[in-house]
Amino acid sequence: MSNNEWYKEAADWYAPEAAPQKAPQETAAPALPEKRKKGWTPLRITGAVCALLALIVASSLYFGGSGQSDPQITLPTYDPAAPEEMPADPAQFFENFYESTQTDVADINIERARLPIVFEQKLVPAEGEELTLQELYERCSRSIVAISGYQNRMIGYNWGTGVILSPDGLILTNTHVIEGCDRATVTLYNDQAYEAKLVGADTISDVALLKIEAKGLPAAELGDSSTLRVGDRVAAIGNPLGESFRNTLTDGIISAIERGVQFNGRSMTLLQTNTALNEGNSGGALFNMYGQIVGVTNMKMMSSYSSIEGIGFAIPSSTVSGVVNALVRDGEVRGRPSIGITVGAIPDNAKEEYQLPDGLYITAVTKGSDAEAQGVLPGDILTAVNGTPVTTTEEVNDIKNRFKVGDKLHFDIWRDGEELEFDVLLMDTNDVYGK
Repeated sequence: MSNNEWYKEAADWYAPEAAPQKAPQETAAPALPEKRKKGWTPLRITGAVCALLALIVASSLYFGGSGQSDPQITLPTYDPAAPEEMPADPAQFFENFYESTQTDVADINIERARLPIVFEQKLVPAEGEELTLQELYERCSRSIVAISGYQNRMIGYNWGTGVILSPDGLILTNTHVIEGCDRATVTLYNDQAYEAKLVGADTISDVALLKIEAKGLPAAELGDSSTLRVGDRVAAIGNPLGESFRNTLTDGIISAIERGVQFNGRSMTLLQTNTALNEGNSGGALFNMYGQIVGVTNMKMMSSYSSIEGIGFAIPSSTVSGVVNALVRDGEVRGRPSIGITVGAIPDNAKEEYQLPDGLYITAVTKGSDAEAQGVLPGDILTAVNGTPVTTTEEVNDIKNRFKVGDKLHFDIWRDGEELEFDVLLMDTNDVYGK
């Protein structure tokens, strides 16, 4: 949706939208299987009400910022216990039940900046007296920029927020704000616009860096998010909902620290805040009351079935600083181990219907990964890693993250009633999912 058309369909801010199909990563998210039309019996009405309540409770997590469809978490809306909805072929069931998720390497075609860039992002201790909101806005608002990400050189664009990190034009934002774009512009507080080049973008942390040719810019200061406590006051400055609401200030508190959020099978550790955030705030700053950035706003809880307020999230500055330093040096974050398979939990009804063992269904194996080279196939069921039974993606990630690139994991695989074993080499995420 073009930034200049946001007001025409206000309901779309809250309506769930399907994310574009992307290459698979290490987990899969449930898709919505197609149902046959049936009559509304009392049992079905009851089931529909239960499903609605479940969706209200679970809701969805939206990244706020893209002018197009934003990623989301949804639940299957059909009754998994209904035997008549189970296809005869288990592969067909899982093809319907799971959909591919986004790759661990962002698809961004913006012209690249020359690397390395001489810059080091440090976390600065808070000093002095806390600011009032008026003082904070006066001091910090000029370091907030607007980002327009263009796709296929078209007029329509993605809209988001960025933060000036250096006087010579390093701009911090979210990866998803510029995902899929081939051009981006940065507009300063004084309406001066610059063409931006891409320094680097990290999908796993959702941190990206742009570079504009400018001097004397008002750079923001990063504070240390590790010193935050629940109840600390914070304020966000960003560009919600479009150009008309640029540099909007909202305030609140830190609601939770190290909140684990599962999105598309990826685990993110974020700050939770009740500060008001909306689409377009993505890539903006969450400030402490000393005027320091302690988080980069990137996500909020939303539902098309229920009103949910005051549950927003931000990437901690302690995470941001490490990613920024890697991006200015290499343009990417290296050293993250990847298996190269997409897995998902097996529903109980599928396990019973198809007589499957406990484990995780492998929906895809990435080309070029060692898992592919060793013979792991889509449709296999991963039952154990290094001798430890696994039934959730979190369990696999926990085991994998204890190892480094170049180590091997031992897989127990079930395939059509046969038990197989594979030793799979962990590869760098960029080598597995990169172009």
